[in-house]
Amino acid sequence: MEAGVIELKQLTKKYGEFTAVDRLDLTIRQGEIFGLLGPNGAGKTTTILMMLGLTEPTSGSATVCGLDATRQPMLVKRRVGYMPDDIGFYDDRSGLDNLVYTARLNGVPEKDARERAMLLLEKVGLADAARKKTGAYSRGMRQRLGLADVLIKRPDVIILDEPTLGIDPEGVRELLVLIREMSRTEGLTVLLSSHHLHQVQQICDRVGLFVKGRLIAAGDLDTLSRELDGGPTHLVEIDVGGWDSALEETLLSLEGVLAVNRCETDALSGSGAGDASSDLATIRVASGVDVTASLASAVVSSGASLLGLRPTRYGLDDIYHRYFEGGDSHERTS
Repeated sequence: MEAGVIELKQLTKKYGEFTAVDRLDLTIRQGEIFGLLGPNGAGKTTTILMMLGLTEPTSGSATVCGLDATRQPMLVKRRVGYMPDDIGFYDDRSGLDNLVYTARLNGVPEKDARERAMLLLEKVGLADAARKKTGAYSRGMRQRLGLADVLIKRPDVIILDEPTLGIDPEGVRELLVLIREMSRTEGLTVLLSSHHLHQVQQICDRVGLFVKGRLIAAGDLDTLSRELDGGPTHLVEIDVGGWDSALEETLLSLEGVLAVNRCETDALSGSGAGDASSDLATIRVASGVDVTASLASAVVSSGASLLGLRPTRYGLDDIYHRYFEGGDSHERTS
């Protein structure tokens, strides 16, 4: 198996008796956007600091772009762009000046630095504010400038620690779209740390749930749901006229279907809630794969009336809370 761009193996950080990060194993692949999701104090920032060589692990290892973050921190920093939750700029200098300064510190020639800075300011939507002092920038503008700042040295990996903190909803939406677009166009590997479920779900290819220093699960939404309890990953509600036991058996026989249940409260007008004798029914089908098309075809082929169909999937919010409801029973063993 090809090694990941980021490889964390049994990574542990202790402060006295307190364990901030506990035997963390994680691989992040080239070009993916990975969301490290967990509440404040879970150990996300401590993990990032170890990846950047800014704090030493108590045990285990962090490898970034094939480099040991503890033994080769300067080489790692050349390959990685890092945006903390509260990025600082020289407020009495313009956005352009700040970017050029960062580029020059990273060995980019003056002419190339200025050209690259202007290009990035255009990409992040700050071209009109390029010569405005950053002290007058809004929080959202500073975060956009921060994204340009981490990209100015052309990194292979960018690490964003709570990048949407303090931004209004529209600013959040725009920044997330920008991160995804720039990841794809620049070919970047992105690690995004956040405690906002919806934001992580919007742009991340995979998500890791991080609690009390431990990674309790990692994967895409379907994988997380399966790891949780082996349960279904897809739900479809169908409104059917002409429902009977024969149709129920037909739906149960479809490949991938795990359960077929009649809803307690009938969604169809005039059918009567919970009336078992009625042939009008709302049925919930749980499956391990998307069987929406097969369900529709089976209902129509049986001669019944398909009156409504509502496919749904478990969201990250559902999965997140179901993990915590399960407590330690869902934590990975090392």
